[in-house]
Amino acid sequence: MSRASDDAGYRLPLPGSALLATWRRGYGLAELRRDLLAGLTIGIVAVPLSMALAIATGVPPQHGLYTAIVAGAIIALTGGSRFNVSGPTAAFVVILFPIVANHGIGGLLIATLMAGLILVALGLARLGSLIQFVPYPVVLGFTAGIAVVIALLQLPDFLGLEVALGESTLGNAAAIGGALATLDPAELGVGLVTLATLILWPRLRLPIPAPLVGLAVGTLAALAVTPLGVEVDTIASRFSWSLQGESGSGIPPFAPSLVLPWQLPGPDGTPLTVDFALIRELLGPALAIAMLGAIESLLCAVVADGLTRTRHDPNAELLGQGLGNIAAPFFGGITATAALARTATNIRSGAVSPVAAVVHALVVLLAVVLLAGVLALVPMAALAALLFIIAWNMSEARHFLHTLRSAPASDAAILVICFALTVIFDMVLAVAVGMGLAAALFIRRMAEVTETRRLDAPHETDRGDLPAGVALYDIDGPLFFGAAEKAVSSLRLVDPEIRVMLLDMRDVPSLDATAIVALQTLAEELEAEGIGLVFVGLPARLVLKLRRAGLRRRAGRLAMVGDPAHARRLAERWLASLEKRVS
Repeated sequence: MSRASDDAGYRLPLPGSALLATWRRGYGLAELRRDLLAGLTIGIVAVPLSMALAIATGVPPQHGLYTAIVAGAIIALTGGSRFNVSGPTAAFVVILFPIVANHGIGGLLIATLMAGLILVALGLARLGSLIQFVPYPVVLGFTAGIAVVIALLQLPDFLGLEVALGESTLGNAAAIGGALATLDPAELGVGLVTLATLILWPRLRLPIPAPLVGLAVGTLAALAVTPLGVEVDTIASRFSWSLQGESGSGIPPFAPSLVLPWQLPGPDGTPLTVDFALIRELLGPALAIAMLGAIESLLCAVVADGLTRTRHDPNAELLGQGLGNIAAPFFGGITATAALARTATNIRSGAVSPVAAVVHALVVLLAVVLLAGVLALVPMAALAALLFIIAWNMSEARHFLHTLRSAPASDAAILVICFALTVIFDMVLAVAVGMGLAAALFIRRMAEVTETRRLDAPHETDRGDLPAGVALYDIDGPLFFGAAEKAVSSLRLVDPEIRVMLLDMRDVPSLDATAIVALQTLAEELEAEGIGLVFVGLPARLVLKLRRAGLRRRAGRLAMVGDPAHARRLAERWLASLEKRVS
């Protein structure tokens, strides 16, 4: 897989490069012990998180657990980061919830499969490095917006409201406000007890994960009020299952089994018909899933590198994420990507290799097989409280406010726009608009950097004394569509006494098609006025570009030379020739 595939030196990314790097560095019993302990810790954390995120997405909790088991193990074994831990994440909720509403769980799994194929294609195309071109205000804006949407979606379960939610955030907010009269004090009480535990427990700095303790306290609170005749909504009362001729409530106590995604229910409860119309409808969501999955997993890998002073392979990581999302739907798993909170816990717990993430998947598997009955007792209000904490951490409120105060006004505006668009519409629109605005601002800034000025004072250049009738202009900066017209337009205001114009372009690193056309037009205008034009110091690759565009040497009219001294001698010969013709 790593053999060069063409003469340009292209190499296919190697699946499992992180695991391979670990073995090459040396892996023994001491490293295995550290990975086992880290995997046990993050596995315990992943069980409640996977259930909560699946429910927030609109699917039964076991599908989140299956995601952590199948995708978590496959991505760890085939990805490019030694420390990333993958599974369902909060960022996907705003994308996956509408897919489930419109196409059912079957549609969600097909979209996940399509997204996996897109991620594999991105990895094979070696596009992993493109993550560095996503501006920070865009990422911070849409993640904060997603956090707000997630928190809003949990209010009905936290408050015990009788309300049906749709796709529109504003519509959901209005519906929740109209349903406040149905608030259930018992549900609210369980939610508040769980939320308080989740907030206070980390301050004790005890080794038991806060999500486990918080859900245990919430479950005990729900069980305590049951003898009083108060019913609290739990996983068991909300969800039921039917599998292999058996049925029950809560979570099926079986390992994930092979299933064809399109055979699972659509929005009407019947299996989907896979045709071109369905694929076309799911293509947009699949692209959104792949885009967000790539951004989140690679950002997570970058953070992990910073914490551990290691380097990940971004293209192999995309390949691993794609393979995980291709395989997971065939076992009932939903969309997966690297989770920053679980990855940071993995690193703090002493992990040294992807083996820790594989152990985490095995821990979740054991929890499903052995503890399904216990997990079914978890109250929905307690899971909502856990998702409130996830949303708060995801919002990065301090960074959001700090960026608003300290960033340039243009970047702050992009941050606010991305945040608002994510909350009001969706993440895809927010990222598209944010990237467009960021690109426009970058173009404007680059256009401001590029300048053209006439050099008249001898000390400003190594030109020496130029003869009368020769003007030297210096162009500094890249010439592209945003800057070319501005830079070239000043050259058109030519002194009537000028007979030869020298353009010092040694500080021009690049030319695009717009700049080439602008220079071509300038050459034609100057030739019509009888003025010669000499390009000075252009690199050979840019000279070749101009020649291909038709700008070729014409005696007395157009030339391209390497240095100012040569340009000066050429200008003197042109002037002498012109004087002879006039006389």
